[in-house]
Amino acid sequence: MAKNLVIVESPTKAKTIGKYLGKQYLVKATIGHVKDLPKKDLAVDVEHDFKPAYEVIEGKKKLMAELKQAAKGVENVYLAADPDREGEAICFHLQEELKNGKNGPKIFRVMFNEITKNAIQKAFENPPL
Repeated sequence: MAKNLVIVESPTKAKTIGKYLGKQYLVKATIGHVKDLPKKDLAVDVEHDFKPAYEVIEGKKKLMAELKQAAKGVENVYLAADPDREGEAICFHLQEELKNGKNGPKIFRVMFNEITKNAIQKAFENPPL
């Protein structure tokens, strides 16, 4: 059983990264954003400094349930979305959804600019919390 969960944006990247990291890593893909502002209600809390109110996208609820289940059985979760604004937003939302207090897995953000074995392995050597 894998000790680590890696979450990326693309299924193609997930497959390639999984080959580079080995059996200790389960690699899953989000296929884009997992949360968005609500379409029906006001998207910000005007009484609390205009805090945004994100919700899981309807079509991603099954995926989020799968990711939460996978995160329960691992020691570490590595968020490896693209190093751009969209990737940062995806990682922020994943962290919000996957954090599980003191008993949950450690969550790390890893970044790399190329999908090569060397770049991937280097990114996972000393990831920041």
